[in-house]
Amino acid sequence: MPVSVWMTYLNRNKLIRKEQTESGGGRGMFMKGLTTHILDLAKGRPAANVRIDVFEADGASIRYIRSCTTNRDGRPDDPLIEGSALHEGTYELHVHIGDYFKNSGNGPNSFFLDVIPVRFSIADGYEGCHVPLLVSPFGYQIYRGS
Repeated sequence: MPVSVWMTYLNRNKLIRKEQTESGGGRGMFMKGLTTHILDLAKGRPAANVRIDVFEADGASIRYIRSCTTNRDGRPDDPLIEGSALHEGTYELHVHIGDYFKNSGNGPNSFFLDVIPVRFSIADGYEGCHVPLLVSPFGYQIYRGS
């Protein structure tokens, strides 16, 4: 039977609980949840006030979960999905980056991207997932973070 140790610490002015599981599974430290952050590569800073819509995908259909907006650090204030709501499955983020670039002072025609859809699968919701996004007015890069 695995032994769990809960740790509480302060992260960005919020108390966060992490569990360390001592089992042969090698899960180690984790915080279960789906998180993201957005960095503006053209300006070299986080992308604030970007709307993100979160969906769960099932084949050709998607089910809306929630919307949020990034803070001045380019992160939503809370995980996109947390706890037992995050499970094995396919998810999709719709990142409304066009509005961000329209409002960034570069003029209404200084961008190429509007909404960036990011579809990904989670094999083990127990571990959580971090999905960072690097953006510029004319391109983006997404990856599985840690």
